[in-house]
Amino acid sequence: MTTHQLVAGVFLLVYAGMVLGRVPRLRLDRTGIALLGAIAMVLVDGSSLEEATNAVDVPTLALLFALMVVSAQLRLGGFYGWVATAIARAAAGPATLLGLLVVTAGVLSAVFSNDVVCLATAPVLVRACRRRGLDPVPFLLALACAANVGSAATLIGNPQNMLIGQALGLSFADYMLEAAVPTLLGLGVTWGVIAYRQRDHWRGGDAATGDVVAAAEGPAPANLDRWQTAKGLAAATFLMVAFLFLPWSREVVALAAAGLLLTSRRLHSRDMLGLVDWQLLVLFIGLFVVNDALARTGLPAEAVASLQRGGIDLTHPPWLFAATALLSNAVSNVPAVMLLLPLATHPSSGPLLALVSTLSGNLLVVGSIANIIVVETAARDGIDIDWRRHALTGVPVTLATLALAALYLALRAGVI
Repeated sequence: MTTHQLVAGVFLLVYAGMVLGRVPRLRLDRTGIALLGAIAMVLVDGSSLEEATNAVDVPTLALLFALMVVSAQLRLGGFYGWVATAIARAAAGPATLLGLLVVTAGVLSAVFSNDVVCLATAPVLVRACRRRGLDPVPFLLALACAANVGSAATLIGNPQNMLIGQALGLSFADYMLEAAVPTLLGLGVTWGVIAYRQRDHWRGGDAATGDVVAAAEGPAPANLDRWQTAKGLAAATFLMVAFLFLPWSREVVALAAAGLLLTSRRLHSRDMLGLVDWQLLVLFIGLFVVNDALARTGLPAEAVASLQRGGIDLTHPPWLFAATALLSNAVSNVPAVMLLLPLATHPSSGPLLALVSTLSGNLLVVGSIANIIVVETAARDGIDIDWRRHALTGVPVTLATLALAALYLALRAGVI
């Protein structure tokens, strides 16, 4: 076999692992598969470690890491639990409560990353629903869907958007303006689909029915460290202002903010760094190396040219839209974006790639990490949300939000 064939073989094995999520009979998840794939590429491609290192997009990793530290500050300060508890204690009916959850999850995810919001909020939400006699499932599904949709609003709302923003040099403010309408409409669709599905079936267990549950029945307020929370919110506010209005490098500003938060007299750096998702960072590193090795063979360029001769031009927005939606559910949105980024040559490709890859994540449980976090949290509390139950909500939400995004892009930029 030639070197190019070996590289292509490793690439296909790695992305088969992305589809399956694991290797049969081995305890390897997507991160382990990506890492082993990177090691294999160094061996079969004859690349040096220096060449492999050069393939890694360090600014994207730095930005991702720094924002994880900011979120860790808020988690340790009790901010997310406090917000979830405040929603649960609201004297409102189930449909209104659902609306509050959707809006809050969407806004928080746009600033603090959807995965973190789901991880910190889901356990509190389960307890709150049970205490109020509500079925936790629709609220958990709303949390996951709203977190995914809301994260599409900014270039820091999720890992793939960070990658797209850094790789394509997108303006933070311009992207927010572009994504605002489809994101807000998407949150409305999320509430509408779930509220319609539930209608008169909000209650769980033997709770009494009724439209309004008193705030006193909600859970006790979560412990909130006001000083640590204030520090985290101040850092997040500063970063948003800097990203929107200052011509500074996003990753450098974010690292500076993270460094300041780590120099604390009360929160141990070990605790803060323990909340960083190192698995995700390693996944990024592995896929950077794997994709770069394949790109250097020239095979992707040949495949794209062959498709173009057959009338399928993946650099053209409609085809890129379709490919992004399909691949995001086949291999997950981060690997899909890494594969498709070289094709994002049209002026509207950046917003399109970010919106579609994020909104597609609601289709199936495996479509995004946020979904998996919510489903696994529910399972730990004895709540079974299998793929069918998720799909009953995720499929209509995804199809409706993608349709809205396509319509908006068509009207706004004439690209779909």
